[in-house]
Amino acid sequence: ALGLFTGIGLSEAKARETLRNGTLSALLRRAVLQARSALGPALDKATGTLLYNAAARLKDPKHLGFLVGYITRREILTDVQLSAALEYVRSHPLEPLDVADFEQACGVGICITPEQIEEAVEAVISKHRAELLAERYHFNMGLLMGEARNQLRWADGKTIKNEVDLQVLHLLGPKTEADLEKKPKVAKARLAPAEKQKMAVVENSDMGTETQSLLEQLRGEALKFHKPGENYKTEGYVVTPNTMALLKQHLAITGGQVRTRFPPEPNGILHIGHAKAINFNFGYAKANGGVCFLRYDDTNPEKEEEKYFTAIQEMVEWLGYQPYAVTHASDYFDQLYAWALELIRRGQAYVCHQKVEEIKGHNPPPSPWRERPVEESLLLFEDMRKGKFGEGEATLRMKLVMEDGKMDPVAYRVKFTPHHRTGDKWCIYPTYDYTHCLCDSIEHITHSLCTKEFQARRSSYFWLCNALDVYCPVQWEYGRLNLLYTVVSKRKIIRLVETGAVRDWDDPRLFTLTALRRRGFPPEAINNFCARVGVTVAQATMEPHLLEACVREVLNEQAPRAMAVLEPLKVTITNFPAPKALEVLVPNFPVDESRGFHKVPFYQTVYIEETDFREEADKGYKRLAPGQPVGLRHTGYIITVQNVIKDISGRVIELEVTCTKSDVVEKPRAFIHWVSVPLACEVRLYERLFLHKNPEDPSEVPGGFLSDLNPDSLRVVHNALVDRSVHSARPFDKFQFERLGYFSVDPDSEEGKMVFNRTVTLKEDPGKA
Repeated sequence: ALGLFTGIGLSEAKARETLRNGTLSALLRRAVLQARSALGPALDKATGTLLYNAAARLKDPKHLGFLVGYITRREILTDVQLSAALEYVRSHPLEPLDVADFEQACGVGICITPEQIEEAVEAVISKHRAELLAERYHFNMGLLMGEARNQLRWADGKTIKNEVDLQVLHLLGPKTEADLEKKPKVAKARLAPAEKQKMAVVENSDMGTETQSLLEQLRGEALKFHKPGENYKTEGYVVTPNTMALLKQHLAITGGQVRTRFPPEPNGILHIGHAKAINFNFGYAKANGGVCFLRYDDTNPEKEEEKYFTAIQEMVEWLGYQPYAVTHASDYFDQLYAWALELIRRGQAYVCHQKVEEIKGHNPPPSPWRERPVEESLLLFEDMRKGKFGEGEATLRMKLVMEDGKMDPVAYRVKFTPHHRTGDKWCIYPTYDYTHCLCDSIEHITHSLCTKEFQARRSSYFWLCNALDVYCPVQWEYGRLNLLYTVVSKRKIIRLVETGAVRDWDDPRLFTLTALRRRGFPPEAINNFCARVGVTVAQATMEPHLLEACVREVLNEQAPRAMAVLEPLKVTITNFPAPKALEVLVPNFPVDESRGFHKVPFYQTVYIEETDFREEADKGYKRLAPGQPVGLRHTGYIITVQNVIKDISGRVIELEVTCTKSDVVEKPRAFIHWVSVPLACEVRLYERLFLHKNPEDPSEVPGGFLSDLNPDSLRVVHNALVDRSVHSARPFDKFQFERLGYFSVDPDSEEGKMVFNRTVTLKEDPGKA
């Protein structure tokens, strides 16, 4: 075999590499032997290259002999023609091929003369003559090649290149020393910081939720997904004699529209990983002019609750997406049951009595009931439906082996649990393996997008649709999104709630979507984060500070400024210049005052942060101290300490100061925030819930995730003060408290006592990066 492959022009190293690939070497051997029988033992290198490329790139081996015949008859002479031939057979999976149509698509019989190539190159060079003379050999010669090839699709690329080189040499003469110098790189214009920020949160949808980069990642050919109706072009897709007719019917129903679906189980709250799935499914449909269904996979009534249905749809819409339709797997229970009967009739399913424990794992014993008669399985399945078997006494299993080695997955099991939508109608419920692909088929989904762990179920997905002769969508897998320093499994979050480590599913220390909303994360930031992670096939495990950076970018543009004091220190201005409170205008967004102002009262009693005063100032300290005045932001006044008042323990409880207009004294070293005639409020300051990056990893946390809780993950400031501009704020309204961070109004707020959650600090903590 080594001699056979080197005999067609492969190097010895390439031949040995080919031999290590059993499938490729077998196909290439067939191709070479067929070519030798037609042309004799000596094959030229050009023919050998075409044979190798045909064997290596052909998806369906049954067409190999057909293509090799065209190569040996010298009817396919170039790689361009071979590429067209390979695309044609991939696009026409059913036999027989239309030979005349194939030959037209591959340029068979079309002869491109040297004169035609010469004329085409002349025309292209004439078009770009001025630029060529100006730039000489620094001109992009690939442009000339591309334009010439567009005119002569079936011409040999090397011949065109040689003609371009020849005519360029004739026009410009030999290269000079200047031509050999590298072309200097043109420096890209740098954007101003304000422009950069605007680009970072560019919005590109009706709701303003998706970044441009997300849509660019999902639009058109970006992901190399198949076009609607061209499912058969996907590698691994199984084509049956009915496939093309079913696809034609599918296109008639959908009009060629992209259709996706987001199929959550309604047994828990969505988390940050689901945000990627929502963005991918809804975003791909939106980017390509299609629609996305929200379909609840409600096939396990024991764990499903109405609150989860409501919360899931609420979070989808919060992220800015509107489902084309809200459906349920239970909508199709009658059809799914009818198909299960048909599967039994076709000999592809049987009723089994093995216990759940017996069929767990990858090497369970084969079922002794696998070959039971069809009529017997039909009667027993009917008995299952009528409740004549107890839970675990009988299942309906499908006759197939999955990629991961799992044999005969379960299609139906007995559960005596009323369903929230169908009541007591059913006591048998379909499994995910059975339900999912058939619901996709019913809804004419074009792209069934799911995370990588479902790749092992792709073969069963195709098998089941084809076993029932129904439209078969295409399953595409992508990598999950995980975050460090958190847990997202439903079971573990329930344990956190039960042990009192967190309050509920929406505790702002969690990374459920309801928790992130309560903490104040804007949906745009979550979508931007998903876009930056990308729609990769590989699993992505990200640091929380990367998500927080997206939050800061959005809130910097969206959150109006206010002033709050967490640890108040009373300051009395003894020479206040007015008998009553003054009104100070504060810009909502200091970098863009066109976005408006709000008024805050300024009176003789103000409150500052305790940390903004020291009795003794060291060299680097710039804020208030005896002998070191500071400015009060937005007031136009400088204050200077005159008297420090302490309680009996020696703690500073009040300062007496004098104020001076800022335009008549030297500029102070610092300006601090303050409040006057303020509102009392509670502020909740959050840190990471867990101490280690991977709290579920026994090697990192031997005692289990509950032993890894951060005792300082929540600090409640009960007696904080905030300026009066926020008095009408509602739950989830967001503000930047100057110098402190971004904060969101918590739903626990009551009349007379607002509650704020710190969303993120103003700057990233270097210790967390």
